[in-house]
Amino acid sequence: MTAPAATLRQLSPQGRMLDLIVGYWVSCGVHAAARLSIADHLAEGPKSAEELAKAAGAHAPSLLRLLRMLAGAGVFRQRADGRWDQTPLSETLRRDAAGSMRGFARMMVDGYSLRAWEGLLESVRTGAAAFDRVHGKRVFEYLAEHPDQAREFGEAMSSLSSVESPAIAEAIDLSGVTRLMDVGGSHGALLAAILRRQPGVNGLVLDRPEVVESARRDAHAGDPELGGRLEFASGDFFESVPAGADACIMKYILHDWEDELCVRLLSNCRRALPASGRLFVCENVILPGNDPSWGKLLDVNMLVGTGGRERTEADFAQLFSAAGFRLTRVVPTAGPLSIVEGSAA
Repeated sequence: MTAPAATLRQLSPQGRMLDLIVGYWVSCGVHAAARLSIADHLAEGPKSAEELAKAAGAHAPSLLRLLRMLAGAGVFRQRADGRWDQTPLSETLRRDAAGSMRGFARMMVDGYSLRAWEGLLESVRTGAAAFDRVHGKRVFEYLAEHPDQAREFGEAMSSLSSVESPAIAEAIDLSGVTRLMDVGGSHGALLAAILRRQPGVNGLVLDRPEVVESARRDAHAGDPELGGRLEFASGDFFESVPAGADACIMKYILHDWEDELCVRLLSNCRRALPASGRLFVCENVILPGNDPSWGKLLDVNMLVGTGGRERTEADFAQLFSAAGFRLTRVVPTAGPLSIVEGSAA
């Protein structure tokens, strides 16, 4: 009996390499489905390609071709009656799904992001961020000038936070901490998750003025469950960090920046904290070996996008030391991130 062609391809190194080479086709397909809100249109039950096209404003024969491709990757499935239905993967693209990845799918494969990735080769040759060269400015300057993309960037980060923040809140040890400051904490999703589990702790989010203005209208700011324990302050953390907290926490902040800027930020935190101050950095910690990891993928995205990087434990220890902290331990979480703990040196 002859094995199916797909099985032969999967067993062949050339076939596996082919899948890797064209992997971006599927990424672009997921992006298109997220833009068309296909998963949302299927929320009430199966629909034909024609019904989905009408709801999404798409060309029905072309949408059918997209759905067939994505079904091969486990995103959506076609029923025996020809209608299309959800799968566990497509459910993650629903706007209202717990742990929704819709925002990340829309942002990460958007045109401006893809154009930066086209410059990967030059980034590897030079060490410089491709985004800066392709767009003529750093990524956060670009987002400040493009409010629609900035909004989607925030939604994408919320997509990740909905999974990562509860895992961090469960794993973090805040013994002796009564006021925790989230440096670059955006709308306060991480602090809100922590404060719900830590009734004796108050929280302060520090972020850019435009972010804080938006955050104060967000659900976290007025959440009655938090009892007014979550506050917001605006500022530039490269210039200074307000005093008054026992500890600083930051998630996905250091990986955005070069070592020099990371040391400047951490030094500002050290000056703002008391002698017994503590530091919690929530990021990927790159491990040795050849195993695949989200952190290794994201590391190259940071090379392309911001000039930052994901780091090893030794890298973090060096940054901490340069800023007046001592790395005390690395705590894994149930999510992809670890908590790199530090104390005043």
